[in-house]
Parts: sequence; structure tokens; C-alpha cells
Amino acid sequence: MKLIVGLGNPGREYEKTRHNAGFLVVEEAAKKLSVSFDKKGFQGEYTVFFHKGEKVILLKPQTYMNNSGFCVGEIVSYYDIDHEDILIIHDDLDLPLGSLRLRTRGSSGGQKGMASILDALQDQKIKRIRVGISHDRKIDTKDYVLGSFHGEEEELFKEAVNEASDAVICWLDNDFDTVMNRFNKKKEKEKENEK
Repeated sequence: MKLIVGLGNPGREYEKTRHNAGFLVVEEAAKKLSVSFDKKGFQGEYTVFFHKGEKVILLKPQTYMNNSGFCVGEIVSYYDIDHEDILIIHDDLDLPLGSLRLRTRGSSGGQKGMASILDALQDQKIKRIRVGISHDRKIDTKDYVLGSFHGEEEELFKEAVNEASDAVICWLDNDFDTVMNRFNKKKEKEKENEK
């Protein structure tokens, strides 16, 4: 069984914000997989489906970002999900806009939703896809992450969301090392081509 969690904040006012990158990625993956978030429970919205015989859960915690661990902890406990089979998708201020970083473990890097999950699971060996949203130092961090992209920035962000959703789907058919090699290197190659 695999659990794929996109982090964000519930409510219309947060829908297209930078902080909702995780929600947007799992929503895009759901579209591509022809499934919908049709269940509510565990303090979240989720869907359960089978992919080539394996049960998969896509989850959007509805606890607000900073308390994401409550939702993830509940569903992991209920379904007895192995930590090896969990993937978290979240925004990252420290990465350039539009870039992706896939990792198998590590600290939260200051991302409070990820910190909440690591605390709830008492484990740093949790796979994650970090979606770069950059950081404008002239704007207060809270205002920045709860703001929206415009113009060219919005296009870059949409591309990253689309690519991250492809990485999610790729993980359903491959081990995570394969996914990391494909999607971490993809951005590096693109940067070289721009030089």
C-alpha cells in the first residue's frame, strides 16, 4: 500500500497560493489517474484506488499546514502503512521557483507541515517531493507563502506542479531511486541547456 500526501491549507482563499503546492500536485495526479477525492475522514480528504493490484491512497490533510501530522498520523495508524511507502509533497522556499527536489529522508528544512509529520511519525526517513516556490525577502514569509503567482511565475509554477504529479505517478510503477534519478536530473539537464 502506498500513501501519497499533498500538503496545503483548506478553504477557497488558499486554493491557488504558493503554500498549496502539495494539494495542487496530488489534485493533478488524481486527474491523470482518473480518480477523485471522494472520501472524508482522518481529518482529511482522500481517495483509495488500486494501481496494478496495489492499494494507493491520495490524501489532502484538512488540518491546516502546521498540523498536517495529526491527519497523516491517523491514517498511517489506521491502515498500518509502512513508513517506506509514504510520500509527502510540499512547497519549499529555499528552492528556485519551478524546481523539484526529491529526497528519501531528512529534516523538515523549516517547512512546518513536514515538521508536524516527522514529529507525528517519529521518523525522518520519509520520502518527499519539494516544489520550489523561491522567496522574496522583501515580503514577510507568511504573506509570501499565502500569496499567488502571476504572469511568467505562474507558468513556471504550473510546470513544476505538472512535473511533480508525473513523479508521483512514476513512483507507482518504479522504486524511488529511479524516480529521483529521472526527476532530479531532469531539472539539472534543463539548466545546462539554458546556458
